[in-house]
Amino acid sequence: MANKKKKIIRSSKNQTKKSRSAGWFNPDSNLLGFAHRSWMKNQGFAAENFDGRPVIGICNTASEVTPCNAHLGRISEAVKRGVWKAGGFPLEFPVMSLGEPVMRPTTMLFRNLMSMDVEESIRANPFDGVVLLTGCDKTTPACLMGAASVDLPTLLISG
Repeated sequence: MANKKKKIIRSSKNQTKKSRSAGWFNPDSNLLGFAHRSWMKNQGFAAENFDGRPVIGICNTASEVTPCNAHLGRISEAVKRGVWKAGGFPLEFPVMSLGEPVMRPTTMLFRNLMSMDVEESIRANPFDGVVLLTGCDKTTPACLMGAASVDLPTLLISG
């Protein structure tokens, strides 16, 4: 046993892994990276936001026709402030919202569709992590199902 070589396990902390968003915004990438940064700058975001900081998507299910999600716009603003404070770059995006009191015949018919909306919105955008803002028994599982399919760090805030 004393003659066995020791296995060296390297910590992932020492390895540099390119962030997912670097594929969109990296200044060393290509013309497409330039175009992506330009479009975001057109929205008022400063060049410093593309310095490699993590891009955090804020998936917002807020809607006036979904009473249990109507207040999530205010929560989204607080989440954005927290992401900025932590050194990230928050980008909010909307997804469909399911509200039993108004939708006919039932919201359950649309849960999987919403899950696909969440998944494809996350997959198609430059997010390194996601915060899901939900508020009821259909939007919460739909958001979790969609986010799980993409396999990014995810936080759910249910208001």
